[in-house]
Amino acid sequence: MKTRAHQSLQDETYATLRRWLSLGRFLPGERLRIHALAEQLRVGEMPVRAALVRLAGESALVNLPNRGVVVPQLTRAQFDDVLNVRVMLEGEAAFLAAARLTASDIAQLDALCAQMAEALEQNKRARYLDANEDFHLTLYRASGSPLLVDLIETVWLQVGPISNLLFDDPGFARTLNDAHDGLMRRLKRRDAQGARRAVERDLRHAAKPLRMHCLSDDGHTADTA
Repeated sequence: MKTRAHQSLQDETYATLRRWLSLGRFLPGERLRIHALAEQLRVGEMPVRAALVRLAGESALVNLPNRGVVVPQLTRAQFDDVLNVRVMLEGEAAFLAAARLTASDIAQLDALCAQMAEALEQNKRARYLDANEDFHLTLYRASGSPLLVDLIETVWLQVGPISNLLFDDPGFARTLNDAHDGLMRRLKRRDAQGARRAVERDLRHAAKPLRMHCLSDDGHTADTA
């Protein structure tokens, strides 16, 4: 029987690896080695192995013959499907949140926008992705629907690993915060429909370069034409 402490360590390990996936700490196609992860997390191999099994069950990872646990690579069709689901879920969360945000929430979102702008200026991609996740979670949690937020975070697992590729084109990367500025203007006016549309534009804008990095629908590496 597992002790409470043992179960807690497994849950913490799972939560950390899940967040790393969402933030793009691992790249599509990367093999995750249990021993190396255990050293990084300073835990034993057993909680890491259990966490990887759970994440594979959520389709965040895949087990491949002769390769072990691997971060999946999306096809373009899969990417389009995930994008459409994100637009529906995140647009609705922004719509609901617009009327519920407090002055403190607005101040926090403004501060996170400033952090993202600074991170882009300094080309600190990890810092940008951290602040970006905090920004969207702060907004979506204000929707008042924990289930909606859980669904959004689960979908993020599918696209987190590809998010680092947003920075392959420095010129495009500098535009990543533009949609957030427009979103903030609408949130401050309590414009729920405008907030929904701004989130949708944000998602579709970021999707353009990412889609080119996906596999073609026959499973081969897609060209960039």
